[in-house]
Amino acid sequence: NLVNAGFDVMSLANNHAGDFGEVGRRSSMKALAEAGIHHAGQLSNPYTIFEKDGIRYGFTAFAPNSGCLNINDLPEAKKIVAHLDSLADIVIVSFHGGAEGPQHQHVPRKHEMFYGEDRGDVYEFSHTLIDAGADIIFGHGPHVTRGVEVYKDKFIAYSLGNFSTYGGINVSGINGWSPIIKVYTNNQGKFLKAQIISTMQAPRSNVMIDSQNQVLKRIKELTTEDFPECPLRFDDNGWVYYSTN
Repeated sequence: NLVNAGFDVMSLANNHAGDFGEVGRRSSMKALAEAGIHHAGQLSNPYTIFEKDGIRYGFTAFAPNSGCLNINDLPEAKKIVAHLDSLADIVIVSFHGGAEGPQHQHVPRKHEMFYGEDRGDVYEFSHTLIDAGADIIFGHGPHVTRGVEVYKDKFIAYSLGNFSTYGGINVSGINGWSPIIKVYTNNQGKFLKAQIISTMQAPRSNVMIDSQNQVLKRIKELTTEDFPECPLRFDDNGWVYYSTN
């Protein structure tokens, strides 16, 4: 199903990657590899490099969980990203970080403690890795969508919310709003534009396109509130433009 949906690469850096121990970790990596899907984020496979349409991509992923690249070890994260930057045209970073729930939609620019766990300072993490050579950063973990930012001409999505969550997680209301974000860059990773496609879920339902664009409107609000210094413009069709003029 992942192949049929068009996925090229997956992150294995998250709080459930180790639910079935080392056997489960190896099984997940084997299943993805056999399907031809690249993956990264486990200590045993910290990054991957692949080529698509003549562009060479580097991908790595981080989380605050055992067996994963540590989101709180910035020196090591910088080394990995700098190495990828020396080998790839575009470096993409995924992270699992930040506190969870509707009360944590904002990016606080500090370390977020949740259930006694340091979920990282996702703002510092993202900026530090762009300084080290990352071009695009996608965040997840809070179970709600957060704002987006462009820093040094590079795109950051701080949380993409719940996208395909059939059961076990609350997807009522704002918990079920999620974007598909298509990011357009040049061949050096410089941000050109993005398109936000709004989706929604109800409990135990399929993912649906949201004609009301609720998550687009919420991302616009959160971005304006959390990153007022970032000159992003959103239109009603979901296009996101960046201009310093």
